[in-house]
Amino acid sequence: MARSEPELLLDGLCFPEGPRYRDGRLFFADQHAHEVVAVEASGARETVAQVPQQPSGLGWMPDGTLLIVSMRDRKLLALGSDGGLHERADLSQIASGHCNDMIVDARGRAYVGNFGFDLDGGAAPAPTSMALVDEAGSVRAVADELLFPNGCAITEDGKTLIVAETFAARLTAFDIAEDGSLSSRRLWAQLPAPPDGICLDAEGCIWLANPIPPGGFLRVAEGGEVRERIDLDKHAGYACMLGGPERRTLFLLEALSSQPPDCTPGNGRIRTLEVEVPGAGWPEYRP
Repeated sequence: MARSEPELLLDGLCFPEGPRYRDGRLFFADQHAHEVVAVEASGARETVAQVPQQPSGLGWMPDGTLLIVSMRDRKLLALGSDGGLHERADLSQIASGHCNDMIVDARGRAYVGNFGFDLDGGAAPAPTSMALVDEAGSVRAVADELLFPNGCAITEDGKTLIVAETFAARLTAFDIAEDGSLSSRRLWAQLPAPPDGICLDAEGCIWLANPIPPGGFLRVAEGGEVRERIDLDKHAGYACMLGGPERRTLFLLEALSSQPPDCTPGNGRIRTLEVEVPGAGWPEYRP
């Protein structure tokens, strides 16, 4: 089990998502505040970018360019050296709902999920495709019939992508080909709760956020065995990331509600927990 109680890192947030750890700071998207934020271990924070159509997934190109998913207009943006946001790819031909989480691999290829339906409008869940934005910025679908593809992880060898299908309550794995294509789809784990954001550890287990209040976080082995759990009273879990100096700090992104009218300052918070098994693979970790 985890070795301590979670400690508060940052509160007063609207709805934190998409955590990534780089250069000693946690980067995340405060979606309904329309901003990307970086926070230090001391709690000192910096607004890195303003994203009018709501930010979600984050990741870096090999040259250090920050990529940001813009949810509502279904675009992938790049943060320029001038501090401005520039369109890298239009995902609207593939994404049938708001774009959401993303993982960027070692080559700078971005795998981007989307809702698949009008979640906020109350539409019925529908399957959708995952988009790949390659090194040159070209876009194509690489997997279909996914039910709300959300958080992703890539194994240490770069050969396997695992995606959380939130509305199917499962983790699904694919082989990654040399050109970034996905194949050999298989069930990695059927879950007792719907997964949102995920991250991978050095024992091959997945930490996942449970977004159904009162939610929490689960550490799951391939096949579905729950190895550890963190239960919440009022909040739900929406994303997690293993970072910190030794990649043993589990960042817990939590919120009282995901309903847009409720996502005002004070709805969300970030806590940390020191765990025994460090992180591995991608999302990228750069201490």
